[in-house]
Amino acid sequence: MVQQRLTVLQVLPAMESGGVERGTLEVSDALVAAGHRSIVLSGGGQLVSRLTGRGGEHITWPIGKKSLATLRWVRRLRELLIDEQVDIVHARSRVPAWITYLAWKSMDPASRPRFVTTVHGLYSVGRYSSVMVRGERVIAVSETARRYITDNYPKVDPERVVVIPRGVDAKMFPYGYRPPHSWSQRWFTEHPYLLDRLVLTLPGRLTRLKGHEDFVELIAAMIAKGVPVHGIIVGGEDPRKKDYVESLRRRIAKLGIVEHISFIGQRMDIRDIYASSNIVFSLSRQPESFGRTVLEALSMGVPVIGYDHGGVGEVLNRIFPDGCVVPGHSELLIAKTQDFLGRTRTVPDVNPFTLDSMLSRTLAVYEQLAAGR
Repeated sequence: MVQQRLTVLQVLPAMESGGVERGTLEVSDALVAAGHRSIVLSGGGQLVSRLTGRGGEHITWPIGKKSLATLRWVRRLRELLIDEQVDIVHARSRVPAWITYLAWKSMDPASRPRFVTTVHGLYSVGRYSSVMVRGERVIAVSETARRYITDNYPKVDPERVVVIPRGVDAKMFPYGYRPPHSWSQRWFTEHPYLLDRLVLTLPGRLTRLKGHEDFVELIAAMIAKGVPVHGIIVGGEDPRKKDYVESLRRRIAKLGIVEHISFIGQRMDIRDIYASSNIVFSLSRQPESFGRTVLEALSMGVPVIGYDHGGVGEVLNRIFPDGCVVPGHSELLIAKTQDFLGRTRTVPDVNPFTLDSMLSRTLAVYEQLAAGR
């Protein structure tokens, strides 16, 4: 049992899917395992049952809506922080962070919780985003995120910023993993055309950020060269991005490669899909704060080709620098893909970005802050 049992409240818009949500779930699990009390406040979602089933608690408020009406939760959150005797409140997204900050700021400094924020993304710079660097500790998910903070918010004391890279669980994404026969049987029954194709996979929600256009053009180029590939796009469709998805499908039709690309939506079996892929890609035109999908695939020994910038570049350069491509350089992307498909590339069995390290360092931040109350 821990010497001091902490009550930690994590705040985010929803518990649906994605890196922020999974990180929240992982931290909750670690808190419970360490004997602490874990509460998550969000708008709900499919991961709530996993959270509560593992000993975490969940409170459902629509705290992530971009509306002035969301300000009504400030008073209620202040009351919650007092009633539940919260030691640490950790905000992970901008709208919930503002509600949290306003509630926390109005409390007695001598007795209020310690306030932590995590810079998960390279947000637009301005007052709205500045709330993510107002924590008493600001966790940066990569060196890229740290530089974003220091470059754009120079008044932030560097001592308040701590770099804790995201990590993956080697048990969940083990090196050399192969899907079970039952999964493969279902997979090839659903997608029989993959039996004689080289599989190129792009994971990521369907937004312009994730580089789907470059992936589509890559598939078209491979087909034009006579390379028997099939592109798999894994990721959910945002109802607000329907126009983008439709434009992507029109482009695919115009290129005449409809039968060479599959949209398979959000999947819970992403590990098996990685393992069944010849190459996994990360092609975001804009730098991202971290490359979690890149790290997951590399952890399993699956070759990854990605644009060499931001967090993706950090991960690739540490583990598999051969997979780096100059951002947006289509000719180099095509050439490297063709080269990878022509001869085997071995990914080293090494991962400096572990889940255990991420969790132990995050809990250390909580415990150090609580000790200084």
